[in-house]
Amino acid sequence: MIGDLRAETVRIPGAKGDEIEAYLARPLDDGDYGAVVVIHHMPGYDEATLEITRRFAAHGYLALCPNLYSREAPGADPDDAAAAARAAGGVPDDRLVGDVAGAAAYLRALPGSNGKVGTIGYCSGGRQSFLAATSVDLQAAVDCYGAFVIGTPPEGFPLHVRSLADRVPDLRCPLLGLFGAEDSYPSPDQVAELDKLLTEAGKPHEFHTYSGAGHAFFAVERPSYRPEAAKDGWQKIWAFFGQNLSG
Repeated sequence: MIGDLRAETVRIPGAKGDEIEAYLARPLDDGDYGAVVVIHHMPGYDEATLEITRRFAAHGYLALCPNLYSREAPGADPDDAAAAARAAGGVPDDRLVGDVAGAAAYLRALPGSNGKVGTIGYCSGGRQSFLAATSVDLQAAVDCYGAFVIGTPPEGFPLHVRSLADRVPDLRCPLLGLFGAEDSYPSPDQVAELDKLLTEAGKPHEFHTYSGAGHAFFAVERPSYRPEAAKDGWQKIWAFFGQNLSG
């Protein structure tokens, strides 16, 4: 059931105590709510990501999207901030973990929090959602076509990232993965390899791959959008978070 919400920009403590910008959305009604840290994609802290954050609040979650590019370009337009972040090689993994930990702590301290927090991320944010789930106290994580959880970037790729295969044994919560069969990063073979590693490590996970869909099939403003895959993906997300983040 979709309900009323309130949304606003806030300041939260991130990695190493840095104060960073974040977008908070929450239901108006009093309640006992699970919480979601929304990790934005490489294009940044943009309108599409903030809309996703509001969507979680409308569906009964406390939701917070930290601006991971706050330090590179404070107050900048999302495109300019993303360009500055890419020029610097992207968000360092240790800083990402600290920012997500700060976001999770902020959510747990809000009135109406039931203490359970999950993450969701898209593209680079999918990899970061997985990474956070290996280090932060989380109850659920969603990886939407996260590139380079497995595998390495091609030559000339702007972000300095590495495979997280060695972090699989550290996964601290159930993982939901949503992927496109026509994607190259991650490719179906990379998804299968991650599935195998998680199974061998005894880590609870649930993967779904959509035929006819490539990268960014959730992105309604892009040609890559696939309505049927996105609709089913959202249903999988609601069911997964409902199971793992409810009171």
